[in-house]
Amino acid sequence: MSAIDQLFQRLKAQHQKALMPFITAGDPDLDFTADVLAELVRRGAHLCEVGIPYSDPIADGPVIQASYTRALARRIKLAEIFQMLGRTCPRLAAPLLTMVSYAVIHRHGLARYVDEAQAAGLAGAIVPDLLVEESAELAGICRAADFSLIQLVTPTTPRERALRIAENSTGFLYYVSVTGITGERTALPQQLLDSVSWLREQTATPICIGFGISQPEHVRLLSPVADGLIVGSAIVRRIATAENRPRAEVLREVGEYVAALLSAL
Repeated sequence: MSAIDQLFQRLKAQHQKALMPFITAGDPDLDFTADVLAELVRRGAHLCEVGIPYSDPIADGPVIQASYTRALARRIKLAEIFQMLGRTCPRLAAPLLTMVSYAVIHRHGLARYVDEAQAAGLAGAIVPDLLVEESAELAGICRAADFSLIQLVTPTTPRERALRIAENSTGFLYYVSVTGITGERTALPQQLLDSVSWLREQTATPICIGFGISQPEHVRLLSPVADGLIVGSAIVRRIATAENRPRAEVLREVGEYVAALLSAL
């Protein structure tokens, strides 16, 4: 049982939901990434998602795309990210996982990626561009290592296919709240609640909702039907100001924002 499985079992027993902040590794640098992770967990984040910068956007909106571009401009390497996480993960009382393109994993080597991610203290990976039809090899490696492999369901995914993805996803199932790219939104589709409620009845796999969540009102609306909520662009946008502002001030602002979301769970 992975650390993510254990977390959701504990939260379910306590009738609690998870908040999962997303940040980009290496934006503005890896030292600050480590500091942000520590602040997020200190504020009460239940698990954290670390984006591995990638040059070809998958479903990333302009805010996260820009953060990836900044990190890549500094020639950040996967090995350096793993080294930073290896120093950071043991100090955090929450599981960490990566959001990573399958192209990065494939180029690195499937088993090697999982081995090195686990050695760095990571509990799983979200692979947004991995088709369920092509996931068997990586899924087998992850299951053997007890490393969670999280896959995505979107609003346009046919129900039969959504069930197949849910069966193949471990740790939790990532439900994309809107059609389109990541980014902050003032409103979320009303049919989202019905779609997630239906899927909740079909699978025991925890369901976490991401894309567009940025306000306490979103958290209050979605937490009754979800096991967890993922917040990315609103946090990454705040972190982007660290190049021009005192870093302690940015850390405090990010921490206070996440605390406000947690209070709405």
